[in-house]
Amino acid sequence: MEGINGLIQGFAVAATPENLLFALLGVIAGTFVGVLPGIGPALTIALLLPVTYNMPPSAAFILFAGIYYGAMYGGSTTSILLNAPGESGSMMTAIEGNKMARAGRAAAALATAAIGSFVAGTIATLALAFCAPYVVDIAIGLGPSDYLALMVVAFMTVGALLGSSASRGFVSVAIGLVIGIIGLDAQSGSARFTFGVPLLLDGIDTVVLIVALFAMGEAIYLAAKMRPGKPKLLDLKNKSGKSMTGMSRQDWKRSWPAWLRGTAIGWPLGAIPVGGSEIPTFLSYALEKKLSKHPQEFGKGAIEGVAGPEATNNANAAGSLMPLLTLGLPTSATAAVILVAFQQYGLQPGPLLLEKEPQLVWGLVAALLIGNVMLLLLNLPLVGLWAKVLLIPTPYLYAGISTFALLGAYSINGSVFDVFIMLIIGVLGYFLRQYGFPVAPLIIGAILGPLAETQLRRAMSIADGDFGALVSTPFSIAAYVVVILVAIVPQVMKRWERRTAKDVGVLPEFEHAAASGPEKH
Repeated sequence: MEGINGLIQGFAVAATPENLLFALLGVIAGTFVGVLPGIGPALTIALLLPVTYNMPPSAAFILFAGIYYGAMYGGSTTSILLNAPGESGSMMTAIEGNKMARAGRAAAALATAAIGSFVAGTIATLALAFCAPYVVDIAIGLGPSDYLALMVVAFMTVGALLGSSASRGFVSVAIGLVIGIIGLDAQSGSARFTFGVPLLLDGIDTVVLIVALFAMGEAIYLAAKMRPGKPKLLDLKNKSGKSMTGMSRQDWKRSWPAWLRGTAIGWPLGAIPVGGSEIPTFLSYALEKKLSKHPQEFGKGAIEGVAGPEATNNANAAGSLMPLLTLGLPTSATAAVILVAFQQYGLQPGPLLLEKEPQLVWGLVAALLIGNVMLLLLNLPLVGLWAKVLLIPTPYLYAGISTFALLGAYSINGSVFDVFIMLIIGVLGYFLRQYGFPVAPLIIGAILGPLAETQLRRAMSIADGDFGALVSTPFSIAAYVVVILVAIVPQVMKRWERRTAKDVGVLPEFEHAAASGPEKH
């Protein structure tokens, strides 16, 4: 009942003309960046953080909600038409979607991806609305040791699951933890890792860090890898030359169960703070292949192989907002950027956010539902137009992104020092991508590191220095059991995934894109 009342309250906030306009701008911008390989919602929201400083919080988060879902829709276009997923969650969509496109069924593949995204996004957002109050009730009873355990789970999961190997992921988390503690120690007042530079006493601004890693790091990386020429797009017409604007009755019959199964897989694995969409989409693909009445089509253009993973990807994206809003735990790069957006307004996501700022939270949830409808209306008739975005010359695109990033870094504090810091971290981001180290764990380590330190000190202070207090509650014990499982299960899953991916002909560079490209959720 609380979820229904909250949604009614949220629609009252989100359905004003001004906020509807921001939602529309968000879904257009999100679809635009989702179509472009290598650009995702995390980068876009990070670039807009300095611009939204003076906006009302509700308008800013409605804009971000549109970008968040829009990029999920747009990402399928690149995967299907170019066979180039920008991030790991779209890899499974590309396997069957591009084969369908090459067989003259590009429009059908894009349609099932768009409708599946709408179905999954709507169901997952409603599940978020109805489940969030219950999770908040549980979270209010957690103590410092419980929150510390949750953060350790977040470090372990994003480190182990995001990237080509767990070791690279944990190195990224460690770098983020070091960056997060630069500046004055809040308790002792001693300077840490400032190297005698007074301007570092306040630490590195999180917005500068995020913009540097996503914008500058990605621009430098793509400039180094750039090859001349434009991408070759597949035509959105069938072999007879007639435009395919919809799906056949057989396509609908095969797609709708896959949409529902994908939602059932994606949402809970996003709501549990385990990080990443790679494993859920792979599980969805494997399940669809096993249950399909047409298994011989898999690897050649099976529509279930597009419908299921794409629904899973979007449901997972909505589910990842659950730990962010109710526990204050980001489990993806985009969730981490949204957490920073909350902090720039002086808000801390967690159990008390729903109580203190109900209009903001429910307005955000309602905006996700409104944006989902807008996206369906925009994507189905305009998919050919969005595909043309891929023809924008890469040098112009990333020159504009770099310029905007530099201006944004300067505008945050009006400091040239922040610009130099951003350039240095941008070079670090390039080397991370070059050698296959994921960026998302670094961001999450930098954001959650100081919070984990605070919870550790609180727990130790309450227990008079007894380390046994850190595992003294059933919740913390369960969390550390999850940590142990996270250390073992991903290795088994990745081996299974590589073996299956090899069987269906996934190109090796997909793994590199999943490891080094900017994570879109």
